[in-house]
Amino acid sequence: MKSGTDNSRTSNDAGCHMSALAGYIALTVVSAATLVIGIYGLKFSRTTSDFYVASRSVKPWWNASAIGGEYLSAASFLGVAGLILVSGADALWFPVGYTAGYLMLLLFVAAPMRRSGAYTIPDFAEARLKSPMARTVTSFLVIAVGWLYIVPQLHGAALAITVATGLPGWIGAVMVTGVVVITTMAGGMRSITFVQAFQYWLKLTAIAVPLVFIMLRLGTTGQDWSGNGAAFIGGNGDGDWYTKVSLALALLLGTLGLPHVLVRFYTNPDGPSARRTTLIVLGLLSLFYIFPTLYGILGRVFAQDLATGPNADATVLLLPARIFDGMASDALSALVVAGAFAAFLSTTSGLVVSVAGVLSQDFFGGSVKGFRRAALLSAAVPLMVAIATDSLALAGSVGLVFAFTASTLCPMLLLGIWWRGLTDVGAVVGMGVGTVLCGGAILASTLFTGPAPVLLQYPAAWTVPPAFAAMIIASRMTAHRRPTGLNRILARLHVPEND
Repeated sequence: MKSGTDNSRTSNDAGCHMSALAGYIALTVVSAATLVIGIYGLKFSRTTSDFYVASRSVKPWWNASAIGGEYLSAASFLGVAGLILVSGADALWFPVGYTAGYLMLLLFVAAPMRRSGAYTIPDFAEARLKSPMARTVTSFLVIAVGWLYIVPQLHGAALAITVATGLPGWIGAVMVTGVVVITTMAGGMRSITFVQAFQYWLKLTAIAVPLVFIMLRLGTTGQDWSGNGAAFIGGNGDGDWYTKVSLALALLLGTLGLPHVLVRFYTNPDGPSARRTTLIVLGLLSLFYIFPTLYGILGRVFAQDLATGPNADATVLLLPARIFDGMASDALSALVVAGAFAAFLSTTSGLVVSVAGVLSQDFFGGSVKGFRRAALLSAAVPLMVAIATDSLALAGSVGLVFAFTASTLCPMLLLGIWWRGLTDVGAVVGMGVGTVLCGGAILASTLFTGPAPVLLQYPAAWTVPPAFAAMIIASRMTAHRRPTGLNRILARLHVPEND
């Protein structure tokens, strides 16, 4: 095992201990496999339904693997370990919240959304509220959420390619965008389902196998290193009740409104399949999050220098090189890089499909040709933003997206499914309040040269309640606008399917 003096290296220096050739091979193999699987899916994609929801024929295990593939993003693969490296036990709220959000999805949203018969969240809004206005507002929010979520994935790709090969970061962002656009345009949801299911198991293998070898290596050295990570138990001591409550609220409710996750439940054959899919996903996520958590703990022992610089998110990528030398270091590091790149590709793919579905139906006529044009636009805009901006902490930036979703789309979905009193005006007013408050907080946080105030870093606690309240009050004031046939609409959402 390497000497502890090596821990003073910067991430770039550490990256140099990984062969650039190994990095190139890892990136090439993952990209090529993604393209081959995506193009293979083209033979099964013929109809519009194939492109949007894979003809609603994806079985629970296959769909659960695909959901795990797209949900485990840059924040999960890299950001969780980086946060634990910096903040210790305080950061465990992220993996716990990400996983618990799926339990909320199972309890309140999964089967009703599948029964709604909609292709997209705007489809649901229009069907439930009988309002083109509500559909339009929801469409813009879905597009905004998708683009906000894609940008951190491209920032993560930039970090990974720099660490793996030394190339400029923008090349990684362009690579991910190019591969995603090709696979999405080739076969839509049908192709992406194959790709994402493969990428979940690749990510799990890529993050688990190096950790197993690291633990075996540490177990054979006889070195007592456990005391070096004792600070993990108490974290850094800078957490507070507001941060924890606000973060938990964002992660629990934000999951319910993620467009690329919800669209997956339209691909199940029926409501019971949607529920089984969610249960399997809970298991897959719980299994996966064990590993970045352990990387973060080990990082507090062997990569403490990364906690004080801008490279905490590179902990997973750099840790194998801190433990091993030579070919073992290169092989394990290349495997981790491959998994990280799969994370960027799979999440970005799901987001591009969900955004393209909305853009295509609202602006490009809803055809297969329109979907392909929309896919190109869906990827091009966040690429330009990613290249023009600096990367933030990956888990933190994704946490802000969850807060925004929890403040906008989540109230409309929950109230639309479970409260008969929701009106189109109430939905629009509530989503508008959430957009102004949470969107304003996100924009304001970018104006600070140093760390932004806690209220801006974790806004959900003061943006979600007003959004719900505004939606309820405005709906009560416009009760006359409740759609006709409401009993039939709600029955479709809640009556169990015979199949």
